[in-house]
Amino acid sequence: MQFHLNGFKPGDPHLVDAAGSAIPHTDAVPAQVDVLIVGSGPAGLTLAAQLAAFPDIRTCIVEQKDGPLQLGQADGIACRTMEMFEAFEFSERVLKEACWINEVTFWKPDEKEPQRIVRHGRVQDTEDGLSEFPHVVLNQARVHDFYLDLMRNGPSRLEPHYARRFVDLSVERGGDYPVTVRLERTDAAHAGAQEMVRARYVVGCDGARSAVRKSIGRQLVGDSANQAWGVMDLLAVTDFPDIRYKAAVQSAAGNLLVIPREGGYLVRLYVEMDKLGDEERVANRGITLEHLIAAAQRILHPYTLEVKEVPWWSVYEIGQRICDKYDEVPARAADLPRVFIAGDACHTHSPKAGQGMNFSMQDTFNLGWKLAAVLRGQCAPQLLHTYSGERQAVAQQLIDFDREWAKMFSDRAKQVGGGDAEGVDPREFQKYFERHGRFTAGLGTQYRPSVITGEAAHQKLASGFVIGTRFHSAPVVRITDAKPVHLGHVGKADGRWRLYAFAGANDYADASGGVRALCRFLEESPDSPVRKYTRAGQDVDAVFDLRAIFQQPHRALAIESMPALLLPRKGRHGLRDYEKVFSVDARSDIFDLRGVNRGQGALVVVRPDQYVAHVLPLSAHRALADFLAGFMLPA
Repeated sequence: MQFHLNGFKPGDPHLVDAAGSAIPHTDAVPAQVDVLIVGSGPAGLTLAAQLAAFPDIRTCIVEQKDGPLQLGQADGIACRTMEMFEAFEFSERVLKEACWINEVTFWKPDEKEPQRIVRHGRVQDTEDGLSEFPHVVLNQARVHDFYLDLMRNGPSRLEPHYARRFVDLSVERGGDYPVTVRLERTDAAHAGAQEMVRARYVVGCDGARSAVRKSIGRQLVGDSANQAWGVMDLLAVTDFPDIRYKAAVQSAAGNLLVIPREGGYLVRLYVEMDKLGDEERVANRGITLEHLIAAAQRILHPYTLEVKEVPWWSVYEIGQRICDKYDEVPARAADLPRVFIAGDACHTHSPKAGQGMNFSMQDTFNLGWKLAAVLRGQCAPQLLHTYSGERQAVAQQLIDFDREWAKMFSDRAKQVGGGDAEGVDPREFQKYFERHGRFTAGLGTQYRPSVITGEAAHQKLASGFVIGTRFHSAPVVRITDAKPVHLGHVGKADGRWRLYAFAGANDYADASGGVRALCRFLEESPDSPVRKYTRAGQDVDAVFDLRAIFQQPHRALAIESMPALLLPRKGRHGLRDYEKVFSVDARSDIFDLRGVNRGQGALVVVRPDQYVAHVLPLSAHRALADFLAGFMLPA
């Protein structure tokens, strides 16, 4: 973490100075905003936290509840989400509080005594090397707390406006604030009072029953598995030996999923309940907490479960539904989008794969930097078409995976070697889990080629940095202080593009090519993206953050011999940034780990949401300039 750039400031470095343009939080919502976010769930707060980093963007977030969430429903935090939390600089807080999921155990009916369950398998929760972060479990409300802290400590001093119900909106093409939103206050002191907000953009993060979605004529389409499930958080006494593991239990009495929770004592159980009729809703069954507990006790036989306290429980029906588009613009229409939906407002699936909260946050991490780039004049508004195009396609892939996963989880266990052909083989169930570990880790996303995602013509130069997937971090050593760091962790949620220049074998000594030639192009050429898209008065890395990684050990590299662009002078004092140059970590060489060509090196271009946009030769200066010119606006 870097601070003191613009002068020494004592105290907590996470509490940054309020920007002069920051609007003090008042009881009334502002009359005009750049972005109005409806809903302060995970998707809404991710977007708000991203936009809060830009004090020149006026953002307002409204929530129907009376205050911050106290007890959340979502709990699983995927590896990919932890990588995103690192970009927001609160991953360490999550890791300290959360329960880490390290292994998964699998249980099935005992072949000799089918009414009893026995453990038949154990696997790592995520394969080695998939991410530098683990899969963890933490109350959703704590994640909200971390986002709220980040927002109120940021330069915008952003805080939600609670007790506001979204009523409707209208869009009038043209004008600076084309979207008009009507809100109704629900707090006792102002109940029924209406407020009007005019916005440049509106984002509906208001859940599966989204009023914003309905206001733009979109609907969730899909089907239900006609299977009721219950979920409950317990403080309980049990002799089930895997109560602190994630455990998938298939029994003759039904199926159950154990999720250990933070704190060492709390545990969540997902419990299979009744089959539903074709038109039947789970609410019609009158399922009670006692029903859930009794079902869990039957499934865990011969082990006992003595429930002491239930902080939260619910029942639901499995279903997978998705919108065909995530904005208000009809397909093939030329209009630019002004209203977006995200999270459960545009896709719902079962909680078994733990992707509800995680996938929703990735929606708005994708959208946030794009809105910021357009509002700040860095990118053309057409960029906003890529949000629906990218996120709807990958959500459909998740829906397809979840449909099969949920079906297997709800099927009864087939007796291996028995005559019954019905049900799912417990061994196949375990294999399916292992085979699709990337999805459950949140790493199944790959964006297709587009204006912001290049073709794979040079993918072989860095085969482990797959274009369209998230930048897969690896250890390196910072040469100015010999500190081992993770390269991907330099990519913070600040709206900047990252240019990772992996030097070829002879680059360090070659003054005419490789990294040095790239730096000369970026510093001097009239076609340089740094020169074209960075405004006067901004730091040289305000739009493009260039980092170089050399193959030599750090002691063989001299910082004073590096090009000026890798030692930029920044801030009001013109201080040098000493954190741009890295060497390989001998214990885990990033060139080997990520398949980077040692002879030629490679330039890996990474978007502000940490996804690889392009892989190019270091000498492909024109290709880099042409790619960025496809969507960026000259300063």
